[in-house]
Amino acid sequence: MENNNIVIRVAAPADKVYATTITDEMSSSAAARGTGIAKRTPEYIEQKIDEGKAVIAITDQNEWVGFCYIETWSHGEYVANSGLIVAPAFRKSGVAKSIKKRIFELSRKLYPDSKIFGLTTGLAVMKINSDLGYEPVTYSELTQDEAFWAGCKSCVNYEILMSKDRKNCMCTAMLYDPKDHYEPAETKQYFKENVKGFERLLRFKKWKLLRPFLKKDKPDSNGGKPKSFFHHLFHL
Repeated sequence: MENNNIVIRVAAPADKVYATTITDEMSSSAAARGTGIAKRTPEYIEQKIDEGKAVIAITDQNEWVGFCYIETWSHGEYVANSGLIVAPAFRKSGVAKSIKKRIFELSRKLYPDSKIFGLTTGLAVMKINSDLGYEPVTYSELTQDEAFWAGCKSCVNYEILMSKDRKNCMCTAMLYDPKDHYEPAETKQYFKENVKGFERLLRFKKWKLLRPFLKKDKPDSNGGKPKSFFHHLFHL
């Protein structure tokens, strides 16, 4: 597929030269947003490329543009299109949507019977997912594979996730079930009609879930060391 001078395709072994660039951009992007993603190493990215489970976007001058990869959980029952990242110079160009569409198609080809899910803190990604046929779901409808949730430990919001018993967090969960799903045109229209509600939901999550973790402790009346929110939350 071509978009101007950008080519989006399944990553090949030669693309492993971009692995460090990809992981560096993942880290810096998460830091800039103030939200977290599971930390990945260049070796992990290389592994996904070797397995044929990654999509890359590059220009015809071999400049890296974007990347995304596939992960499987619960013995293949669930598939996640993870680590979507676009180089800063190419953001807001529509390339993220094209990458998501290509990785979605690859997931359906490799795992036709698997449920495809994603977690996102961004309204733009929610819209892209809705265009593909994803629906917003509760966390209980996602994989309960411990290995998946362990990947959240490197996220800055991990304490929030655990405080909610893995039932809620800053991310919104979305799912595509090949055996029970609406058509993309329907989920796209649903998102369009309810976009204001989704905006309010994301703002509410930031206020309700994140705000308590940002409160500064005040010294107690006895002048002792103040107890943190985590002390009261986890009864430490």
